[in-house]
Amino acid sequence: MKSSRLNQCTCLTYAQLVIKHFENPKLSSWNNVTRTYSTTTNGDLEDKTIMSFKQMRCSGIKPVELTYASLFKSCASLLALDLGRQIHVDCCKHGFDSDVYVRNTMIHFYGSCKKIIDARQVFDEMSYTSVVSWNTIISACFRVSWFYESVEYFMKMGGVGIEPDGTTMVVMLSVCAELGNLTLGKCVHALIIEKGLELSCELGTSLVNMYAKCGDLKWASLVFERMPKCNVWTWSAMILGLAQHGFARHAIALFKKMKDSSVQPNHVTFLGVICACSHGGYVEDGYRFFEEMKRVYGIKPRLTHYGAMVDVLGRAGHLIEAYNFIVNMPIKPDATVWRTLLGACNVHNATDFDGVGEKVQEKLLELEPRWSGNLVMVANKYAEVCKWEDAARLRKSMRFKRLKKMAGESCIEIKGSTFRLLSGYDSQATCVGIYLLLDGLSLNMKINNS
Repeated sequence: MKSSRLNQCTCLTYAQLVIKHFENPKLSSWNNVTRTYSTTTNGDLEDKTIMSFKQMRCSGIKPVELTYASLFKSCASLLALDLGRQIHVDCCKHGFDSDVYVRNTMIHFYGSCKKIIDARQVFDEMSYTSVVSWNTIISACFRVSWFYESVEYFMKMGGVGIEPDGTTMVVMLSVCAELGNLTLGKCVHALIIEKGLELSCELGTSLVNMYAKCGDLKWASLVFERMPKCNVWTWSAMILGLAQHGFARHAIALFKKMKDSSVQPNHVTFLGVICACSHGGYVEDGYRFFEEMKRVYGIKPRLTHYGAMVDVLGRAGHLIEAYNFIVNMPIKPDATVWRTLLGACNVHNATDFDGVGEKVQEKLLELEPRWSGNLVMVANKYAEVCKWEDAARLRKSMRFKRLKKMAGESCIEIKGSTFRLLSGYDSQATCVGIYLLLDGLSLNMKINNS
């Protein structure tokens, strides 16, 4: 049997058995099976990639570049860091670590395991890089929220003469969305137009998501309406964008239009419409969509959906109903869910007749006893109701445990540059002028109001 026929086998186990019966098993046959296992999204089959490699070595056959590339892909899918490191050493021993394809899969492996320092070292040591190499390291940085490093690599990419492709643009648009950097996002969009890249579903969805998260709903809608074809992710990105910026009715109307277009909603779509109900104060609609997700579309609610429903109830002031909803959840609520309700209790403090806030505080401190944000929220709530001794006790325990409140932070973008502003005045900050301007505006408002 020729190695090319092995690729056509529908039963991978049978393919492996055939190889075992070869009198002189060929390297290409082993590589075909190893590659087939590694490209199949199944944990058991990815494990078999490693087993095939071990059997191959026991048979006295030396691996080649393709072997290691397949192994690194499998280790990335399995998040098998220790095993991947061993394979990395073995790869270096055989002198295949200089191959660009092997290096790319190696970067992907370390990036998947969130070992970004190792991924960067592998990339920086490459004598030759392809567009795939740059896309892989940019994606690896994005995966661990090293957004500015992703931008840095993107800038360097053009400097060494590597032309970005559609994959590069998709990742960079995601980076811009997370940073909220609209100026950079528009630059990436301009590059897409300049290079004449096709507005595929993936690229178009990334554009809609970027504009929506950066608050430019006009451009998000324009891109959405001009897309030749939209999938469920495109619709979901637009619905979620409208919901997060307070356009509740628009988001719900778009959801109805999506269903009328015969596009099946997914878990992200329902998260969007439930968030819209939260911002719009539509409690009954929130319950209706939550039940529709389960009963009509058979989508099992995730923790984020339960959290969104708690937000719907909490924002509307239904505190005891929100508390009971959490208690009766089929999955264990995390600290974020409890914190959502505590925030609602702080807003609706005057209507908290059943003392829901006290119960939530206990649950939150039980789950995260050392997270300073929780302690500060609870201490502030005590102070609001004049429980000074309890507030002082909590703050004293924070000092004793050496816990510090994370400083509040916001960003402002001026002429393409992003400035970080931390709460509290810092005379050494680079934006002293901004603080002085704010002080002047504050003084001016006080004078005008007096």
